[in-house]
Amino acid sequence: MLQAFFNIFRIRELRVKLLFTLAMLAIYRIGFFITLPGVNQIALKEWAEKAEGGAVGNLIAYVGIFTGGNLAQSTIFGLGIMPYISAAIIFQLLGTVWEPLKALQKEGPAGRQKIQEYTRYATVALCLVQSVFWLKFLQSGASPLVYPEYVGGLLFWVTGVVCLTAGTVFLMWLGEQIDKYGIGNGISLIITAGIIAGMPAAIGTIYDGFSLNAGDAQYGPMTVVFLVAAFIAVVAGAIIITQGQRRIPIQQAKHTRGRRVYGGQKSYLPLRVNHGGVMPIIFAQSLMIFPSMLVGLLNNTVGNDSPVWWAYVVRILNENFANLQGYLYVLAFVGMIFFFAYFWTTVQFQPKEMANQLRDHGSFIPGRRPGPRTAEYLETVMERITYVGAGFLAVIAIIPTIVAGLMNVDFRVSQFLGGTGLLIVVSVMLDFVQRIEAQLLMRNYPGFLAQGDGKGPKIRGARH
Repeated sequence: MLQAFFNIFRIRELRVKLLFTLAMLAIYRIGFFITLPGVNQIALKEWAEKAEGGAVGNLIAYVGIFTGGNLAQSTIFGLGIMPYISAAIIFQLLGTVWEPLKALQKEGPAGRQKIQEYTRYATVALCLVQSVFWLKFLQSGASPLVYPEYVGGLLFWVTGVVCLTAGTVFLMWLGEQIDKYGIGNGISLIITAGIIAGMPAAIGTIYDGFSLNAGDAQYGPMTVVFLVAAFIAVVAGAIIITQGQRRIPIQQAKHTRGRRVYGGQKSYLPLRVNHGGVMPIIFAQSLMIFPSMLVGLLNNTVGNDSPVWWAYVVRILNENFANLQGYLYVLAFVGMIFFFAYFWTTVQFQPKEMANQLRDHGSFIPGRRPGPRTAEYLETVMERITYVGAGFLAVIAIIPTIVAGLMNVDFRVSQFLGGTGLLIVVSVMLDFVQRIEAQLLMRNYPGFLAQGDGKGPKIRGARH
C-alpha cells in the first residue's frame, strides 16, 4: 500500500488531479470560517450550546452533518451544499414520472446538460428561500442574534441573502471543478470533508474526559477500547454492505452468421444490496425532525386548566420524541428507514426496462422467459435484498443513539459509530480509492488492493 502512495506521485496527471482536489477542499475549509456580517457570533454560539439536544439543535446538527455547512456559526457556507442536493433529488424524482424530463434524459449528454442547468437555477431559488428563513430566525425572539443596529435593516437582509446564496453557488462551482479537473465526485468530497473535520473535536472530547480510573472519568480505558473496536467493526460492516451485490447470471444468446457462431457468453447482472445508499436515512431523519418540533409546541399548550388525559398524552410524547433515545422515536425512525428504502428502490430500479434491455440485446436469465417473467423475477429478488439492506441501514442509524444512551457517550463522539455521516464517508472514500486504483492500473502500476507481489488480482473475482 505504501508503494501505491508513491506511485500516485510518480504519475504527473494523477498527481496534478490529486493536488488540485486537495486545494479545492482547502479553499472550502477556509471559507467555512468566514462569518456573515452583522451576526453576533458570541450570542449565536451561546444559543447553539443551549439548544444542543433540542429539536432546533438537532435540526442544525443534522443539516451540518451532510451539507458541508454550519448554521451554528452562520458563515457564508452556512447553507452548505444542501440546496443543490435537494434540487438534484427533485429533478431525479421528477425524471421518473414527468415525460419531458424523461425525454431529456434519453437525449444523452445534451439532455443531461440541460437538466444540470435547470438544477442550478433551482438551487439558486432554494438558496433564496432558505436564506430568508434563516435570517428571519436570527432576528426573531426577545434577544436577536444580530447586532441591534442591523436588526430589520435592508442592508443586512440584502447582504445576508447574497452571501448565503453566493456561498452555496460557490460550493457548487467547487464541486464541478473537482469533477472536471480533479479526481472523485466533487459534491460528495465536500460533504465528506465537512464530516471528517468534526473528528478532531470528537477525539478532543474523549481526551478531556479520559482517565485511567474509570470511576472518576466519563471515558475509562474499557470505554475507549470499546469505542475504537466498535468504530472499526461498523466501518468494516459498512464497507461490506456498501460493496455487497446479488449477482444474477445472464446468458447471451448465440447467433450464427455463415459458418461462425457469435455470442453465448455468460455474465452477471449485479444488484446492489444497499441500492438506496444513504438516501433512506436522509429522508427518514428529515421527517423525524418535525415530530420533535411538534411535541415541543404541544408541550407549551399544557397548563393547569388542561385535561388530565391531554397532559398525559403530551408527557408520553415528550418523553419519547423530545430526544433521540425514546422508544417510540427509535421505532418510528426504523419504520421510516424501511419505508424510504423500498420507496427509493421503487423509484430508481425499473425491472421492466431492464428486462426489455436484456431482451433487445439478445440476453436472458437462465430458466426465465424474456419479458414480463424476467421483470417479475428481478423485482422479487430486489424486494428481498432491499429488506436486508434496509435492516442494515436501520442498525447503522440507531447505533449512535444506543451508544450515547447506554454508555453516556457524547453524541459528537457516538455519531462516528454509525448514522448518515459514517455511511457517506465510507461510500465516498471507497469511490475515491477505486478511481485512483483505476488510474494506477491503467498505467500498469500496482494498486492499493494488489497482493504482495503486485501482480495478483486486485479484488476477488477479478479474473472472471
